Amino acid sequence: MNLLINTPRVDTSLVPLFVFEKAQLDSWLEQQDEFVRTWVSGNAEQNKVCVVPNPQSGESQCVVIVCDDATNMWAAGDVVAKLPHADYTLKNCSNEADIALGFALGGYQFCGYKQVNAPKARLLISDDTLYAQLVAQIESTNIVRDLVNTPAADMMPQHLSEVMSDLAQRYNGTFSQWVGDELLEQNYPTIHLVGRASENKPRLLDLRWGKQNAPKVTLVGKGVCFDSGGLDLKPAAGMRLMKKDMGGAAHVIGLANLIMAMNLNVQLRVLVPAVENAVSRNAFRPGDVVKTRKGLTVEIDNTDAEGRLVLCDALDEAQQDNPDLIIDFATLTGAMRIALGTELPGFFCNDEQVANLLCTAGEQSQDPVWRMPLFAQYKNLLNSDVADMTNCSAGPFGGAITAALYLQEFVAPNTPWVHFDVMAWNIRNLPGRPVGGEAFGIRAVYAMLNDKYGH
Repeated sequence: MNLLINTPRVDTSLVPLFVFEKAQLDSWLEQQDEFVRTWVSGNAEQNKVCVVPNPQSGESQCVVIVCDDATNMWAAGDVVAKLPHADYTLKNCSNEADIALGFALGGYQFCGYKQVNAPKARLLISDDTLYAQLVAQIESTNIVRDLVNTPAADMMPQHLSEVMSDLAQRYNGTFSQWVGDELLEQNYPTIHLVGRASENKPRLLDLRWGKQNAPKVTLVGKGVCFDSGGLDLKPAAGMRLMKKDMGGAAHVIGLANLIMAMNLNVQLRVLVPAVENAVSRNAFRPGDVVKTRKGLTVEIDNTDAEGRLVLCDALDEAQQDNPDLIIDFATLTGAMRIALGTELPGFFCNDEQVANLLCTAGEQSQDPVWRMPLFAQYKNLLNSDVADMTNCSAGPFGGAITAALYLQEFVAPNTPWVHFDVMAWNIRNLPGRPVGGEAFGIRAVYAMLNDKYGH
């Protein structure tokens, strides 16, 4: 889907596209002829997107978008499907990058399983550098969306393996993996535990890219390709969208694509523990105890708290390289959705500087994130009578915090670490963000990494 063009064009063949707040619109209309003033005045208030025809030819003369905030990147996020087939150019726009990004993201359609009518409107980006940045951001976001939207039958651990292998090849990185019983041989017992009941063998996927002397950034993504809940089986309503439980993996793959496409000066590693949490005669059980890669023993309180189990071995592996920063993404808890809703991603962080940089980057990139507390007092909610800890608290309160505290046990105290607990799914249509798989926080993280390591 090509919604941006960078080919040199004759200006007269481009349709001007204006994004105005009401006060700006009134000022602009004063300078237009009577036909334009009459047409816009009669249509813009009601439709928000006003296509002004040429009175002689009937072709589009310009497009006027009326919004509450012209600095909002989503101001043109829902206009692509409303525009006639033409090539457009932004006019009188001080934030071209943001508006163009929202415009293009609004043209996304998941078309893997049915025919769709792709939008025909395109936006000219004349600046080569800006064009490259926008393409990288759009592609990376849509990678996340496509991966999450794909049905579980076609997005199992072996399929994620193919995606990461192709990504490594595209950017001249390296890819390796441990599959099935190799996980036990190489001491990744919790990844194997969660995935062993599925005919789709569990895997730990490992992508490396970048210069050896650059700062080490390791991304870890929860790749539970479908979550039945295991023996603590989910009800039908809770299982319906569990194809999205590999959303953490999708996020780190999309973020990795953005980092590599922009050639950020980091030594990147991406670890994805990829499993299906299925039910079979060898499924793990409530009350079982597993010894993790780190050596801590964990009592299984609930088999539906499986994401933190696959992540903990991957985090311990990430720690082995002594990275400068570890960032994990996971669709981990319903508790985070209760706390922040579905559209604001929460994160936990053990480093004040990184946390502050991330919040600032989120605001500046219009990709908001919200810091949550690593409240140590709740750690004893994970106490076990028979093991070092349980995999989840027995009570209903503070679930996102206790999940984060569990993961923190597998990260060295002196290693900066960020843990994202994301929805990975839009439950309602918003400008530029259709219902379905969604990327939350990856532009904020990239902006933070660029601020920290890009100079």
